Amino acid sequence: MSRVGKKPIPLPQGVSAKVQGQQVKVAGPKGNLELTVHPRVSVEVMDSEIKVSRQSDAKTDRALHGLTRALLANAVTGVSSGFTKVLQVYGVGYKTILDDKGLTLNLGYSHSISMPKPAGIEFELWEDPALKANKSTGYQVNIMVKGIDRQLVGEVAATIRRFRRPEPYQGKGIRYQNEKIRRKAGKAAAGSGS
Repeated sequence: MSRVGKKPIPLPQGVSAKVQGQQVKVAGPKGNLELTVHPRVSVEVMDSEIKVSRQSDAKTDRALHGLTRALLANAVTGVSSGFTKVLQVYGVGYKTILDDKGLTLNLGYSHSISMPKPAGIEFELWEDPALKANKSTGYQVNIMVKGIDRQLVGEVAATIRRFRRPEPYQGKGIRYQNEKIRRKAGKAAAGSGS
């Protein structure tokens, strides 16, 4: 048995799941998600738990067993509590503006970048006074990406980060919260040793 796949998924208070053929619909206080499962995997809801089983012990079936269980667990977590990703903008003069349509980012280019808000995603901006006090960091603002679909939240956060990846010399750019940036010494530091 797959160690991940054999664990039942408990349904929290207020979350329900329905299985119709290969479609699994999960509903909760944050919203509804729908997942199509592979024909070689079966899903059943019993006693406020979701159980996933597979047809055989073939390698493909074992892989699908764990994958399906993980995707269903993410759907249950998403509709009950949601997912968030926090990005931090570092750089002197970088600006982030939030409006009804989405984000507008000024990241040192000759033009501003617009990030429209996808369906099911919410943006939130806030400043961290502790980091703001440290003038040497060039820290600007936090961007929080919130939603019920884990894959979509991660994809949107990765797209925003791709607009200005952190560079290794001064650390300017957009990074995930608690992301460690490997820093490099500049030319002045490299030449001082000789």
